[in-house]
Amino acid sequence: MDRIDAMRVFVTAVDEGSLAGAARKLKRSPTAISRALSSLEAHVGVELLHRTTRTLKLSEAGQRYVAACRRVLIELEEADMVAGGERSSPQGTLTISAPPILGEEVLRPILDDFLELHPSVSVRFLMLDRFVNLVDEGVDLALRIGNLTDSSHISTRIGGDVRRVVVASPRYLSGNPDIVEPSDLAKHQIVAFSNFGLESWSFTPAKGSPIPRTVHFTPRYIVNSVRAAAASAAAGIGLTRLYSYHVAEYVRDGRLKIVLADAEHPALPVHLLAPQGRMSVPKVRAFVDYAVPRLRVELSRIATEAGSLA
Repeated sequence: MDRIDAMRVFVTAVDEGSLAGAARKLKRSPTAISRALSSLEAHVGVELLHRTTRTLKLSEAGQRYVAACRRVLIELEEADMVAGGERSSPQGTLTISAPPILGEEVLRPILDDFLELHPSVSVRFLMLDRFVNLVDEGVDLALRIGNLTDSSHISTRIGGDVRRVVVASPRYLSGNPDIVEPSDLAKHQIVAFSNFGLESWSFTPAKGSPIPRTVHFTPRYIVNSVRAAAASAAAGIGLTRLYSYHVAEYVRDGRLKIVLADAEHPALPVHLLAPQGRMSVPKVRAFVDYAVPRLRVELSRIATEAGSLA
């Protein structure tokens, strides 16, 4: 069994979540998929997957090995593209990650249009409320909100002015103590969203102090969904903290009100990230060239809306 082919089968099985899914994706029989995985495990000498016909779970060794396989397959693809030069047209599977709401509402329509233009390209679209490891997880491009700390990636700034806002319903605010400064939050019920802090929130320093203000709390409600946090806050359960575009519609129609706007940290930039070397791959380069100007238009609109929220 060709080891590179077996690696490709292994990665596909992990991405599809089952042997049957890998068989459909690669247009092979489940028996052939199982044989390739067994061959790979025999070669490395450890079990990589705990598997049934319906489910897969990576072993500890498998978690390390799948990341290495992704790097090998990406480097092979890049080598093929370099050899092909300008004759290479966009083709293959493009893997992109984005935060769920921004992905659904902004990036997905752009991807739809891109696929219409490039019939030889497929997309694996990962909408996740976490930062992905682009290399280890085999991601070609990531839409990321926040200040960048990893300089090893190629970044394209596509927007800014994404605010982190604290909101509550008018009904909740009218029935509870006034909120004038961050410390007042200690008297209130908090709907905590996992990505914005489950035990504390940070705010800009008070006048004359260089130290950011941190408010500690015990949340009344913990959720791992943006939509759930916004809806529960609108229902009057308590205050929540989200990005401005998460709650823009709620604020505009009066279901939520922003508090502590003068204590917000500076608005965050938005970047499109790619691992070193990926921009030379035609499918990646073509999508970046197509998507960046369209993303800038949409994020400019979001920034304008954020600035008008009060």
